[in-house]
Amino acid sequence: MNDHIEPGGSDAHDAAHEHDHGALGDAEFAEFMELAAEEGFDLEDVEGAIEEAGHGPLPVLAVVGRPNVGKSTLVNRIIGRREAVVEDKPGVTRDRVTYEAEWAGRRFKVVDTGGWEQDVLGIDASVAAQAEYAIDAADAVVFVVDAKVGATDTDEAVVRLLRKAGKPVVLCANKVDGPSGEADASYLWSLGLGEPHPVSALHGRGTGDMLDKVLEALPEAPAQRFGTALGGPRRIALIGRPNVGKSSLLNKVAGEERVVVNELAGTTRDPVDEIIELGGKTWKFVDTAGIRKRVHLQQGADYYASLRTAAAVEKAEVAVVLIDGSESISVQDQRIVTMAVEAGRALVLAYNKWDTLDEERRYYLEREIETELGQVAWAPRVNVSALTGRHMEKLVPAIETALAGWETRVPTGRLNAFLGELVAAHPHPVRGGKQPRILFGTQAGTKPPRFVLFASGFIEAGYRRFIERRLREEFGFEGTPIHISVRVREKRGRKK
Repeated sequence: MNDHIEPGGSDAHDAAHEHDHGALGDAEFAEFMELAAEEGFDLEDVEGAIEEAGHGPLPVLAVVGRPNVGKSTLVNRIIGRREAVVEDKPGVTRDRVTYEAEWAGRRFKVVDTGGWEQDVLGIDASVAAQAEYAIDAADAVVFVVDAKVGATDTDEAVVRLLRKAGKPVVLCANKVDGPSGEADASYLWSLGLGEPHPVSALHGRGTGDMLDKVLEALPEAPAQRFGTALGGPRRIALIGRPNVGKSSLLNKVAGEERVVVNELAGTTRDPVDEIIELGGKTWKFVDTAGIRKRVHLQQGADYYASLRTAAAVEKAEVAVVLIDGSESISVQDQRIVTMAVEAGRALVLAYNKWDTLDEERRYYLEREIETELGQVAWAPRVNVSALTGRHMEKLVPAIETALAGWETRVPTGRLNAFLGELVAAHPHPVRGGKQPRILFGTQAGTKPPRFVLFASGFIEAGYRRFIERRLREEFGFEGTPIHISVRVREKRGRKK
C-alpha cells in the first residue's frame, strides 16, 4: 500500500484546522521540522504530509438508493475517477464497494451499494437489505433519488430505514441536467428528509454543493474510535466467502449455538456483534456469516457478501479471514483479503477444515498460499477446524500478534538511523543519470503503521516495496499492512 505524492498535489489543508502531528510528540515534531528545513523542504508541505498520513480511521459515507438512480455514477464523481461499474441497467455493481475520496482537503470513505435487483426477493427487500448493511457501517448517508421519476414506494421504504437508523442524511435529487429539472427535484421535499440537492452525477452539475453538505454531515473522525479510554473489547471481523464455515467457527468459539443462519440471502440480518470470552479475554466478534450461495442467487449473494464484509471490516480492528483449505484458493478469497488490507485492518488468515486434508492436498495448498497470497505473507496463519474445534486455542495468540503489529510505532530517531544504513548499503538505482535518495522519514500514524518518507527525487515502486520488506525484517509489523507515502523535494536547491 504505497502512495507517491508529488509536490503541489492534493494536500491543501484548511488553515483553520489545528495541525495534527500524527503520532509525533511536540518535541519530536519540532526536531523533525528542523531536519526538513535543513534539507530544503517546504515546511507547510512537510506538516501537511504528516497530518495526512497520521489521519487514523476515516469517516464513512454510504451512498444508497434503489437500482438505476445513478449511485455508481455519483460515486465515480465523488472519488474523481471511473472505478465503480456503470451501465444503463440496474444491478451491475460488483465486488468492490468501498473507495477513498477527498473533498475540500478532507478525506473520507465512500460505500457504493450499487442497487442489486433480485426478482426472487422482490426489489423492495433487495434494496432494503443492502441499504441496511451500508447504513449500519456509515457515519452519514447520501440517499439518491431519480428526480425525473420522483419518489417511489421503494424510496419510501428506504426513508423509513434511514429514520430508524438516525444517521445524518443528505438527499441527492439526481438526473437534474438543467434548470427545468429543478422543479422535479423540489417535489422530493415530500420525503421529509430536508432539502433535496439537485445534481447531475453524469455531468457533475451541483455535485460540489452537495459534497459541501456531505462534509457538514460527516464527523471529523468515525463515531467509534479505536482504543477508547473505556478499554472496551477488541473488535474482530470474521470474514470469508459464502459457505466457508464462519458461523460454525463463531459457534465453536462461543461454545454454543449463537448464530442462526437464514437460507435466503439478504432477507434478514443476523445479530451483528457477539461478545465472547476466549483465551481469558473478552472479544467482540462482528459476524458476517449467513450469506448462502444458491445457483439462481449466486451473483446476488456474492454482491451481498461483499457489502456485508465491507460493513463488518469498517467496524472492526482485526479481520480474521476464513479460507476453506479443502478447496483451491479462489479469486473471491483473494478479493476479501485485499478488502481487509485496503481498509487498513490487522489481518489473520485461518485455514478451515485442516483436519480433513490429506498429504497431497496440504502440499498443493502450501503452493497456492505462496503464489496466490504471497503479498500477505506477513499475516499470522492458523490451521483450524470449525467443526471439531481443532487448534482453536491458536486463534487468540494470532489475533494478539496482529493487533500488536498494527499498533507498533518506530521512534523517528531510530527510523532515520535505519533508513540511513539502508540507503548507504542499498542505494536506489540510477535512472536518467540521477540517483534519488531517501533523505529522512517518520512514522506519522499507527493502526495501521503509516510512514512518510522524504526524498530528493522520484522513488520507484520496486524500491518502495524493498523498503517495506526491510521495515518488516527490522521492526516486525507482523499481521498489519504498512502504508508508505513518499514526498519529493521540489527542485529549488537546499535552503541555507
